[in-house]
Amino acid sequence: MKFETLDVAVNDYVAIVTFTRPPVNAQNNKLREEIQVVMDSLGDRSDVRAIILTGEGKAFSAGADLSERPTQDPGNYTAHNRRVRASFDCILECPKPVIAAVNGPAIGAGCVSALCCDILLFSEKGYLQMTEVNVGLAGGVAHVRRHLGESDARLMLLTGRRFYGPDLYLKGVASACVAPEALMDSALDIARDIAKASPSAVRAAKSAFQITENLSVYEGYRFEQGNTKALSTSEDTAEAMAAFREKRAPVFKS
Repeated sequence: MKFETLDVAVNDYVAIVTFTRPPVNAQNNKLREEIQVVMDSLGDRSDVRAIILTGEGKAFSAGADLSERPTQDPGNYTAHNRRVRASFDCILECPKPVIAAVNGPAIGAGCVSALCCDILLFSEKGYLQMTEVNVGLAGGVAHVRRHLGESDARLMLLTGRRFYGPDLYLKGVASACVAPEALMDSALDIARDIAKASPSAVRAAKSAFQITENLSVYEGYRFEQGNTKALSTSEDTAEAMAAFREKRAPVFKS
């Protein structure tokens, strides 16, 4: 898979997707188009069970490419907003788990891209920042609020301050904060653990996170139980039970 703004590598059921727009991996329309193609494709590929999203160089993604801001001509901003939403939604909706390996600044659109991932890992140099209020814009509230408490979400969005990896780990936003040189190994360890699990069960679990987010506990758990019932007759479950009886590791089909 060859792209202008992304690098994609797949090995042992793990895909690594890297933003590659030096110097700071700013997001332009080409990147928005390509990230959709990549996430949709990897979501359907049988040789991919987990995805790592990271940035080339010192930045994860320093936000939108301001040289491509839409004009005020009728329809331009509406079309622009649709493209931007789709570039985030494709990460949220990907049926495979996506791990953000935030190696440096994740600002504005880059911050939202990271927050759309399922699991967030940070290097000690990585940080989240929403600078919209400093450039006369507003956005990102819904995504930031999913991860930060109300006071911290407002602090980030109303001041434009940076939230570094160590603080994000203490706040429970990040699953880990590690030295820069250990970031990809940490992400790969998690991705490989996911890849060992039942692919159908992992897809069902991610689906449950998506669908039950705004449901009551009662409704959400009923949905999950429906998934479990459906999985109980799957090939993956049969293989897991056989492996348990035979005291071996299960070999799941994609």
